[in-house]
Amino acid sequence: MKDKKQVESITDMDEDFAQWYTDVCMKAELIGYTSVKGMFILRPYGYAIWENIQAALDKKFKETGHVNVSMPMLIPESLLQKEKDHIEGFAPECAWVTVGGSEKLDERLCVRPTSETLFCEHWSQVVHSWRDLPMLYNQWCSVLRWEKTTRPFLRHREFLWQEGHTLHASAEEAIAETEQMLEIYADICENLLAMPVLKGLKTDKEKFAGAERTYTIECMMHDRKALQNGTSHYFGDGFAKAFNINFSDKNNQRKTPFETSWGITTRTIGGVIMTHGDNKGLVLPPRVAPIQVIIIPVAQHKPGVLDAAQDLEKRLKNNQIRVKIDDSDNSPGWKFAEYEMKGVPLRVEIGPKDIEKNQCVAVRRDNGEKIFISLENLEAEILKLLDAIHDNLYAMALKNREDHTFEIQSPEEAKEITEREGGFLKSKWCGSQECEQAMKDRAGVSSRCIPFPDAQSGTEGVCPVCGKKCVTDIYWGVAY
Repeated sequence: MKDKKQVESITDMDEDFAQWYTDVCMKAELIGYTSVKGMFILRPYGYAIWENIQAALDKKFKETGHVNVSMPMLIPESLLQKEKDHIEGFAPECAWVTVGGSEKLDERLCVRPTSETLFCEHWSQVVHSWRDLPMLYNQWCSVLRWEKTTRPFLRHREFLWQEGHTLHASAEEAIAETEQMLEIYADICENLLAMPVLKGLKTDKEKFAGAERTYTIECMMHDRKALQNGTSHYFGDGFAKAFNINFSDKNNQRKTPFETSWGITTRTIGGVIMTHGDNKGLVLPPRVAPIQVIIIPVAQHKPGVLDAAQDLEKRLKNNQIRVKIDDSDNSPGWKFAEYEMKGVPLRVEIGPKDIEKNQCVAVRRDNGEKIFISLENLEAEILKLLDAIHDNLYAMALKNREDHTFEIQSPEEAKEITEREGGFLKSKWCGSQECEQAMKDRAGVSSRCIPFPDAQSGTEGVCPVCGKKCVTDIYWGVAY
């Protein structure tokens, strides 16, 4: 009865995907609510997933020469006002501090929604010569954006992220940095999180406030909506000019540097849930799972069973596998349902009969397959299975995207497909914001990205709105 209730407590994802998602966040103990709307608690299991993403990203940042810094939480209003487009883009989401202790402040302080202005103020004080460049900084922190509609992981008022900020002597170097960081995000999504990505440019309408170019990775969720899962921005020299940042080049000429920023947030965890989860709960890719293998002793009261389970645990830990034994007094059926709910990639069972046969039983979370493994080959077989689970999750997510990507010729066709199937819609685009807005008004979709040149078809077609001949490919979709 207990096992049955565990599964029934999750809404069927095909009946109500939004409620299924919330159920998984709560039942898998990823998140908790607080008394302030939009301020969520990342519970230990949810935070452990973020730690694994953070560790993988931080390693790549440091391999590419970036260093971590820490900037203040509060930004004076006068500092924000220095870059007009930037503050206008964030104004509706800013939260302000007006009182310090018992005294009213002379100037409002914004709780950082992002930190470009803080970095620029700092650089204006420390950058003097070409020898000071590039500045390759990253910060791990939380930011605050006063969202009206909030949802676990996907849209918090306060959320965790990393924000990279870099400063370069040339536009070419800054653009190369922006593209390099997008490739790192794509690599993390595909090789850590088993999430296929579309890479490309945002349109001018959708780009980051104050940026000249915004690069993005877009992922398709199980319900065939898009999730923007990481962005990288090229600012040109606009911020540097606004903050009077300049340097002496090798010829002792005064020059203005070029800036980038890039970020990925805890919404990525929401993406993992919605890409891989099922009606039993969470399904975690092995490389990001806090627990990669759960060991369940069967008939653990019998002699030798717990000892055998502990020996398995020790051997797997020695191979850097994240493993746990559940030797609680809950029934095996309850344990099976619990760790399926939590998305643990691999369950290993061992009981008296297995010990006699010098084997254990492994059960895959992704497809339920049961495999008998000789204890002599334990480590190699478990590692092989974890890789196979990652590859299968990626393949299933890629198939979902490929099966639900459609070429469209008109906003009416886009609307019909979106309402019936969802998914990504691909078309030509003339480049006008009027046609982009018309797609939103008439089809209910927004532009997701313009593929990079190497992913463009190069063939001529017509814009689905105005009918002009054009060659640029673009993807549309309904996004979180």
